[in-house]
Amino acid sequence: MSDAALASTGSIGHAPTGKPKLDHGIHPGGVIAFLLVLVAGLGYAVISLIADMNAVHQEPLALGAFVLLGLALLIALGFEFVNGFHDTANAVATVIYTHSMPPLVAVIWSGAFNFLGVLLSSGAVAYAIVTLLPVELILQVGSGAGYAMIFSLLIAAIIWNLGTWALGLPNSSSHALIGSVLGVGVANQLMGGQDGTSGVDWNQAFGVFKALAFSPVCGFVAAALLLLALKFTVRRKDLYEAPKGDAPPPLWIRGVLILTCTLVSFFHGGNDGQKGMGLIMLILIGAAPTAYALNRTMNADATPAFVQQSQAASAVFAGYASGGARPDAAQARTTVADALKAKELNKPEVFGALAALATEIATSVKNYGSIQQVPAGATSNVRNDMYLASEAIRLLPKSGAPLSEADAKTLKGYTELLNAGTRYIPDWVKVCVALALGLGTMVGWKRIVVTVGEKIGKTHLTYAQGASAEIVAAGTIGLAELYGLPVSTTHILSSGVAGTMAANGSGLQVSTVRNMALAWVMTLPAAILISGSLYFLFRHLF
Repeated sequence: MSDAALASTGSIGHAPTGKPKLDHGIHPGGVIAFLLVLVAGLGYAVISLIADMNAVHQEPLALGAFVLLGLALLIALGFEFVNGFHDTANAVATVIYTHSMPPLVAVIWSGAFNFLGVLLSSGAVAYAIVTLLPVELILQVGSGAGYAMIFSLLIAAIIWNLGTWALGLPNSSSHALIGSVLGVGVANQLMGGQDGTSGVDWNQAFGVFKALAFSPVCGFVAAALLLLALKFTVRRKDLYEAPKGDAPPPLWIRGVLILTCTLVSFFHGGNDGQKGMGLIMLILIGAAPTAYALNRTMNADATPAFVQQSQAASAVFAGYASGGARPDAAQARTTVADALKAKELNKPEVFGALAALATEIATSVKNYGSIQQVPAGATSNVRNDMYLASEAIRLLPKSGAPLSEADAKTLKGYTELLNAGTRYIPDWVKVCVALALGLGTMVGWKRIVVTVGEKIGKTHLTYAQGASAEIVAAGTIGLAELYGLPVSTTHILSSGVAGTMAANGSGLQVSTVRNMALAWVMTLPAAILISGSLYFLFRHLF
């Protein structure tokens, strides 16, 4: 759907009464400022990357490796840029169509709070996506297969996002990225000849599916109920009327709508920005493991507690090993890795291997003095040992391991320390992702805004409808980040608008709702197919 086609509907150009004017040109100064911020962000990323590598005396990368690293980082930031203009249009649609903010101001405002949301995010969602990837590829992320994985899943997500954007369809970037991750896992397993090579962690994937499936239902029902509750409790006629002409709403209504837009933008940045962060960290770990495989910002004072907790976990594992011989570190890694691939962890020999692995981790950190001081040559082994132990502990309950309450508590504390040592995000990565998402917000937003504002319901969006949809979206996304769940801003908000239209008796435009549902259904298989095909191609290229 071209911009010209949209203009013919009256959405762009000289807007009819009540509809916003979206045809304001961009001042050349704005374009220059945009480009300066973009260049400054890329320059900051390069300087920070070099500084981090120099700080740990990482050997300079070969030219080919440096080019691959730069290309992978650009593609990852490109995904967040596309995510910005694709998803954030949902946040500004309500304030634009209720004339609470001028379009350009709304977009810049939303971009700023996307930026802040990313900077202040917890990082919990970042690794929820990563845990869907095959263990084999995560452990070998610096190999050709690792780069093939990164390029495939990011490019596939970008292709699908751009395709749905071109058609003006509100589609979930989270949905597309998760489908791309699954496509890589399936392709990797098929290319391994079904010989035990790790594929998709389907238990983890189904947990993510539940969050994705729940979000549009939650948006529709909760927004509808909130609108009905408002009608029952707040008897203000002007709250339930569509805007008249170009006049802004009463000040208090305007304040509420701007607040809800702000919250959606902030929580969108906090949730969606993290998905790119986790993948960027995989790229950095693969290309420069000495600098990024371990969290070297951890305080050395934490070393005694870390060693003690590792030894306590080793004792717990040994208690379930039935007195079997404890393997050496190399054999323990192989045993645990094979058990993770086969998802068969509740075995005495696996517990023995985990006990050996926990002891090896404790010994390494104790001998080196702290995680900060682990030398370059040992970094990859220590990181992989910590990752294997963490993943095994996460999956033990699902494998039927009969852990006592006390043992489960000990292992939970150990997992938190392991994750603190391997799952971290440098400030410069947050800043660059925040810039990509924030700048993306300011580009290409009109198509999705028109769909949300005009083409879901048969009547113009009222103030109460806009506020109800955005309050539900902000609350749902905020709670999802708190629990580390990736959810879709697009699905929640667009279904929320549909819910308010249904509750208000406004009627729904069946063609738009059908297309949105079709995009929702098709995103996973399409992304799986695209990323799986790209992975097959890139594995042969690399």
